[in-house]
Amino acid sequence: MPIVSDLRDVDLGVSLSEAIFGLQEEALDQQINYLIRNAFDDAHLSFERNCSQQEVCQNNLCCQVSADTFYLLTGKEGRYTESDLQKLNYIAGMTARLFALRTKLEQQHALSVREHMLQTQILDQIHESVIIMDLAGFILSWNRGAEKMFGYAAHEVLGKNILFLYDDEEIDQSQDMDILNAFLTNGAQEMEVRRRKKSGEVFWASLTLSIITGVDGQPAGIVGYLSDITHRKEAEKKINQLAYFDGLTNLPNRSLFKQLADQTLQIAQRKQVNAALLFIDLNRFKPINDMLGHRVGDALLNVVAQRLVLALRDQDIIARLGSDEFAIALPEITTHSDASAVAQKIIESLQEAFYVGGHELRISASIGVSIFPNDGRDAEALLQCADIAMYQAKKIGDSQIGGFAFYDQDINVHIAEKLFFESAIRKALLAEEFFLQYQPKIDIRTKRLVSVEALLRWNHPERGLIPPAGFIGVAEESGLIQQVDSWVLDAACKQAKQWQWQGVPMFKVAINLSAKDFTEALPAKIDAALKKHQISAQWLELEITESMLMQNVENVISIMKQVVGLGVSLALDDFGTGYSSLSYLKRFPISSLKIDRSFVQGIPDDSNDCAIARAIIMMAHQLKLKVVAEGVETQEQLDFLQNAGCNEIQGYLFSRPVEATEIPNLLNKPFFA
Repeated sequence: MPIVSDLRDVDLGVSLSEAIFGLQEEALDQQINYLIRNAFDDAHLSFERNCSQQEVCQNNLCCQVSADTFYLLTGKEGRYTESDLQKLNYIAGMTARLFALRTKLEQQHALSVREHMLQTQILDQIHESVIIMDLAGFILSWNRGAEKMFGYAAHEVLGKNILFLYDDEEIDQSQDMDILNAFLTNGAQEMEVRRRKKSGEVFWASLTLSIITGVDGQPAGIVGYLSDITHRKEAEKKINQLAYFDGLTNLPNRSLFKQLADQTLQIAQRKQVNAALLFIDLNRFKPINDMLGHRVGDALLNVVAQRLVLALRDQDIIARLGSDEFAIALPEITTHSDASAVAQKIIESLQEAFYVGGHELRISASIGVSIFPNDGRDAEALLQCADIAMYQAKKIGDSQIGGFAFYDQDINVHIAEKLFFESAIRKALLAEEFFLQYQPKIDIRTKRLVSVEALLRWNHPERGLIPPAGFIGVAEESGLIQQVDSWVLDAACKQAKQWQWQGVPMFKVAINLSAKDFTEALPAKIDAALKKHQISAQWLELEITESMLMQNVENVISIMKQVVGLGVSLALDDFGTGYSSLSYLKRFPISSLKIDRSFVQGIPDDSNDCAIARAIIMMAHQLKLKVVAEGVETQEQLDFLQNAGCNEIQGYLFSRPVEATEIPNLLNKPFFA
């Protein structure tokens, strides 16, 4: 409230009295001082203490404030007006009010000190820890219960932020802010927290927070009540362990597994991804348990559980369902192959012998696999399906090695076929079941053989001749393709050496290369093969696809240059079917392009195929590259390619792939008129 600037302009009887009624002590004191200085124009007003009013008030105007204090107005020599008296009485009344206000404040302060002492004594009598903080978490009060609980005296913590009592794992300022905002909005909260004592010991506490409000009703502080619940938490942990964990292996039991798996499935459903559940039954465990006793059997189950855990990812869930049965949940798998890979890894992890109680023991596993959401939408349904699939795995699998089966029978057939080929390819590499045939490439101008393409063939002892389309995909998926490529490279070089011994003039032998083999190790691998068989690099040509070149282009170009530096030529196979950039094409150190057979088949009836073939031939010639057309089967195709300027042709019109022994006889033969 502003200080009155001119007392004469105010109605002293009512308005000013009402105006100053709500003033606090300091403002009231300032107002009185102002009035003392400015209320009287031609007189002097003074405040007198402990003197005789009778002596000083002769010819002066006096107004008593209290028993021993009064105001004295002098300087008018007895000429005082009614207005002077009214002003003097008003100032004396204000002063009396100021004295009363000060007395009241002193009484309130004394009462507050007394109340604080009582509150402190009450808080100290409470056995629980009671901590008062401001809204920022700085400690304002610390009772004896807190001293006993934490080991800190009050003077050691007052003024510190409560965060120094937190367990390191619980310090999360963003989370604390969320809790504080919710607390200030909703009021008291109860929670279980971990706190750290002065000794460093971390314990569990039950924490109740309450809001302290100021005189304005707004939050001014926080009081926290803590009690130690460590013993209760340990008891709960033991109960939880008994209720949800297997007592032998310490893995989750069936009940907890279903809960965890269902949570995983809910996440998979939200993300619209697949998940898998594996049901595992150990083969030959029962006779071991019966013959050697439960102690050995239990020890074996423990070691098996450890191996299973090591075979899994951190996010996978494993449980012991009972006896010799285990279950595994695989969250967020991409394909069925992911689940089969895990199942195979588990089977392989159990193949090594177990040494338990002085015994060498061997067991295997039969595994049933179910897929979410196709086979079920909750853990119970998927467990049932996986259990059924497990019995199917026992029927079709080898009890010595183990096996797995999917609940879906069609997938079972596919997976079984894939596993057959993986195993068969490994055997074929050792048993020399693979062999090469060679398809001639004909120079369209001279009409004679100028090079051959080495084509892989597989003569399986039971299934007979297996074409590459039947097993190359499995070899690539299983990682065996690099071993297959190495065999092809070695066999082609070996055959070139034999032709060289026979005095056959040198020509190019082209081999196809997998993308997985196009690594920085490739140049050294080729160089080793050439040196092993002591042949010139001019015998070799590598055929690579466009898709291979688009993976890390700069690195690919570097590898290509190293290969060409050995003297080996490069051809771009299946050109037009990939997605290579022409800006990159001119940088590749290739010597020829092969028009894919899909464009050749439509010639000359399909105008689009004709246009594409002409464009490829024209572009290649501009880049000074040779053009080879594959899949030529008709005279009309030959005529078109000849007129378009194609350099070489390859196809059944001239020759199917033949044995290596036939190639020397074809060297000087004209293939068309």
